[in-house]
Amino acid sequence: MQASLFLIPVTLGDTELRRVLPDYNRDVILGIRHFIVENVRTARRFLKKVEPSIVIDDLVFYELNKHTSPEQVSGYLKPLAAGEPVGVISEAGCPAVADPGADVVALAQRKGYPVVPLVGPSSILLSVMASGFNGQSFAFHGYLPIEAGERMATIKRLEGRIYSENQTQLFIETPYRNRKLAEELIKLCRPSTKLCIASNLTCADEFVRTRPVKEWAGKLPDLDKKPTIFLIYK
Repeated sequence: MQASLFLIPVTLGDTELRRVLPDYNRDVILGIRHFIVENVRTARRFLKKVEPSIVIDDLVFYELNKHTSPEQVSGYLKPLAAGEPVGVISEAGCPAVADPGADVVALAQRKGYPVVPLVGPSSILLSVMASGFNGQSFAFHGYLPIEAGERMATIKRLEGRIYSENQTQLFIETPYRNRKLAEELIKLCRPSTKLCIASNLTCADEFVRTRPVKEWAGKLPDLDKKPTIFLIYK
């Protein structure tokens, strides 16, 4: 196998691997000994799910999070220089998309190492696909500001972009605050603005529904502790 940085997607929840990941990913994983991961315990569990015969103790894990220094990140790529492939695994979905893995990819690109993205589920793309909103132009903003005034201003500004730029706007919230965000959108957005709530995508209790904001009042689903993406469009 070529010494490349492989970006390895994982499931978005407790989902059967065959539903969201091609067999080719397994073949690639079996050829890798070094993994850069967001959480070692989660990554080990995922790899054993991919192939129960994998000997975890034979693998090398490098943890990557907001506390990882640039010097550490650079060290994680040393196996590539030695001719060995390296895999990147995040907590959920696709590495380097709204994920600290982007720092590793940027460094690999600067150093001229091959970067290979593997096929897998992205909650961002899946939610856009299922929303009925503009898929030609959309923007993902991650988490909205926590401070009330700034948060309100951001929601109004993003809603404005729907109408001025014809652009779908996406954002997320900490799962235990999902309902509060949904209620704020109902309160702050124009009644005719459309809101799509996409929750627990690819899982057994997946929920995706698009309605005008005015029709969501009193009809919100149970979003407690469920990974959810909110999309607004005209």
